[in-house]
Amino acid sequence: MILGFDTATGITAVAVADRGAVVSEEWAGPGPDGRPAAARELLGMIDAAVRGAGGWERIRTVAVGRGPGSFTGLRIAISTARALSQARRIPVVGIDTTAALAAGIAVDRVAAGGARVGVVDARRGEVFAAADRGEGAGEPVVCRPRELAEALGGGLAGATAAGDGAVRFRSEIEAAGFAVPVDEDPANRLSAARICGLAAKMGRGEARFPAVVTPKYMRRPDAERWRERDHRS
Repeated sequence: MILGFDTATGITAVAVADRGAVVSEEWAGPGPDGRPAAARELLGMIDAAVRGAGGWERIRTVAVGRGPGSFTGLRIAISTARALSQARRIPVVGIDTTAALAAGIAVDRVAAGGARVGVVDARRGEVFAAADRGEGAGEPVVCRPRELAEALGGGLAGATAAGDGAVRFRSEIEAAGFAVPVDEDPANRLSAARICGLAAKMGRGEARFPAVVTPKYMRRPDAERWRERDHRS
């Protein structure tokens, strides 16, 4: 079985899957203050998902979302994956968050309109995104929403874009030629089951023990930018 989780977006997502079938799954949205719940909820959600799957002795691999996404969220997820790997002696594999979002877009949409694009709200008026043209998602990019088509390259006519970034910047992304599902569509919410599914396709050989997962930050954290600004002033 594979334990998968991701905290790169505002959603804290945890799942356990066995040979492609979801055994248990947990979600948590932002708290009343609007902040992601990962710091206070992730460990409890992992425990509940693993117990629902029959216990730690059944978990063979940990799959963790490595971004791009929230700097703090990535630190929480990857440090948790490393700790679990060490404590439970379980290999870990990193999965791109944008790839998991792209994989969550319904197959019938792809058949009707072409590629899938996973879009994460990157703040600062930008998005992280990666396109899957049918052979798996490529490397993510960071760009302004209106520049999405140019940043991802050709072959995306009629593509479906989903994720919290697609919802937030719907008008710009639709104007760039992409179809965006309605806000409530499950494709816009990252599913840890997709993290598990992509890990299963990679095979056990890609997992590492002790955990070796490199986060995809793609930008410096705001704290560093603020320190530089204060230093210059």
